[in-house]
Amino acid sequence: KVELSTLVIISGVMTIVGFIAGTRKAEFYNLLAPVFGLQSQAGELDLSSVQNVYKTLAEKFDGDLDQAKLVDGASRGLVEAAGDDYTMYMDAEEAEEFNKSLEGDIGAGIGVEVGVRNNLPTVVRVLKNNSAVKAGVLAGDVIVEVNGESTEDLTIEKITSKIKGEAGTTVKIKVLRGQEEKEFSITRATISNPSVELEIRENVAIMAISRFDGETGTLARKYAQQIKNQGISKLVLDLRGNGGGYVTAAQAVASLWLNEKSLIVTEKKGTKVIDEVRATGDNVLADTETIVLADESSASASEIVVGALKDNKKAQIYGVKTYGKGSVQEPIDMKNGALLKVTIAKWYTPSGKNIDKEGIAPDKTVEITAEQINRGEDPQLSEAIKSLK
Repeated sequence: KVELSTLVIISGVMTIVGFIAGTRKAEFYNLLAPVFGLQSQAGELDLSSVQNVYKTLAEKFDGDLDQAKLVDGASRGLVEAAGDDYTMYMDAEEAEEFNKSLEGDIGAGIGVEVGVRNNLPTVVRVLKNNSAVKAGVLAGDVIVEVNGESTEDLTIEKITSKIKGEAGTTVKIKVLRGQEEKEFSITRATISNPSVELEIRENVAIMAISRFDGETGTLARKYAQQIKNQGISKLVLDLRGNGGGYVTAAQAVASLWLNEKSLIVTEKKGTKVIDEVRATGDNVLADTETIVLADESSASASEIVVGALKDNKKAQIYGVKTYGKGSVQEPIDMKNGALLKVTIAKWYTPSGKNIDKEGIAPDKTVEITAEQINRGEDPQLSEAIKSLK
């Protein structure tokens, strides 16, 4: 509710500046907005130099120029210049793949999960019954090339998008295994692995969540109810290799353990709180003794769940320190099917900690090597089951 005196002041100010505000509307709005508690708008960007580059290119270039590709390239460069690893521009093809993955449609690929290990794009898991395992790709392989293109300056999202493609087509990848380079030519196939899988071992439930997509909350709740119905009181929540996804999916999963309205995560823009995500209730696993497995590839939404269960004292964390992605991105549809994924806030655990570039340390450190994984050994899971028993 705005008082009358404030309206009079606004009216007077707008009368004074009205005669010069026509072509500088954004500037004057931004000047006055903080005075009246309004949100500033982004001003215009002077792109005359970009136009000059284009005109010179068009005049001098010996060849055909695809204007759509030029616009995509300029937009991508503009966003990359923001200097934030998680703010990115995707063209229509990349945007389609990104949206499909968040809705649970992985599409066609080779059946590997890629994460960051020692700052390198690394195969963290090879999915059963898929092309990569048949070709001989192993966990721990560092991906150095995809179809002859170096991965040195590519994000994980870009690398995985290049590995994916139509079923029946071939992708060539070069990996570094120890000091030895190996090359694989692998036929892509439809990947049908769900985001949540359940296994019962020695009366301990093992719920593995590989990503937080549009189906994760529903699947996790279904399995949680199954665990409760079977009278199982001990559970391992495996978030290793999970690079994140929807905050709403993380909320749905964490809510399975937490009392209604318990704080899951706080989002802040600067020092201002813009959102508080809280548990939804119906916490069917509230009395289930739980250990969460996490590693250096557990990121974003995975870390939200880890932080929420740890700070609310609902689980012990085993494994190694998580990746450390403490920011929130909003996907925004752009023209011609493109997508802008932009960092809009930082998030904080219930105890008030932002874990960006720090990660969440486990309550109990348990290491695992690529050699152990490839031998079928899992000391992290074994230690968790042992502790629960």
